[in-house]
Amino acid sequence: MKHSILIVACAIFCSAQAAAAAILPPMAGIPSGVFTMGSTEPRISDGSHNPAEGPPHEVRVAAFRLAKYETTVAQFRQFVAATGYRAAGECWEFDRTDGIALKASGWDAPAHAPTDYHPVMCVSWDDAAAYVQWLARETGRPFRLPSEAEWEYAARAGTRTKYSSGDAPEQLCKYANMKDRRFKAAAQRDHGLDMLVTDCDDGAEYTAVVGMYAPNGYGLHDMMGNVAEWVADCQHPDYRGAPVDGAAWRSGCEAEGDYFITRGGSYSSSRQVLRSAARGHGGRGNASSLGEGFRIAEDLDGCTASTCAGGDAAFIQALQAAQQAELHRRARH
Repeated sequence: MKHSILIVACAIFCSAQAAAAAILPPMAGIPSGVFTMGSTEPRISDGSHNPAEGPPHEVRVAAFRLAKYETTVAQFRQFVAATGYRAAGECWEFDRTDGIALKASGWDAPAHAPTDYHPVMCVSWDDAAAYVQWLARETGRPFRLPSEAEWEYAARAGTRTKYSSGDAPEQLCKYANMKDRRFKAAAQRDHGLDMLVTDCDDGAEYTAVVGMYAPNGYGLHDMMGNVAEWVADCQHPDYRGAPVDGAAWRSGCEAEGDYFITRGGSYSSSRQVLRSAARGHGGRGNASSLGEGFRIAEDLDGCTASTCAGGDAAFIQALQAAQQAELHRRARH
């Protein structure tokens, strides 16, 4: 059943792409508003999440649009096919000997891209930026990476709790693909790693087809978990001097290197990293299967909500078929 559904999905989607210039992602309208960004939590000292979350500060965000789903393998594959773009050729992966190691690999390796409807990962900030620039040129729409402030505002969706789903970490598996019991078993089996995890089951060992978990209050799926998402901001050690208008912070970058911010954590992230305020980082050429991906934002200029929210019909239909196939797989396991 799973394979037949995926064959139908490919037939629907691939035939449509013969005439389509670029896949238009379904977008959610994010209203304007004011929120308190950040927290007083201590720094997460695991090496990949060093930027401080404070001081908390009030930010005013203008209305914009944000993709309902993380950018998929199919979307990135279309970009590479159309342009000949050469993405990062090395990727950080789990390793049985060293725990984590940089290996010759890429976004389209079968382990990183189980289907066209999984989130693309093993992509650097440069890769993500190149994709959104191409999509904007192809469509004439103002696509871009979201700012860090826009990302947190959209992730919170009006909430003030640790997670957009509340304060109870045990409920996270309903909303996020995270470091859970199923991941623990897979990491032990495949990499010999013994990890502390949250005692819940999200249904996936590693990444999952996008949109498999409950959306937040703005209709956004996988804002927490699955893959961490690159944003437009370069790294600063904390929020002192940060913009208060929701704009990306691209000046006065931290002197330690050309680092950019990631948000939301991944399938291998602990519940501490899945908080709305938690911050990650990576070098602009860094690619990781632990893992980094991205989500598309769009300014409101150029089209109306009714003409720009829907996305590519063939892509959406194929994604829905892939989600059904994933549900069938989970029902058997």
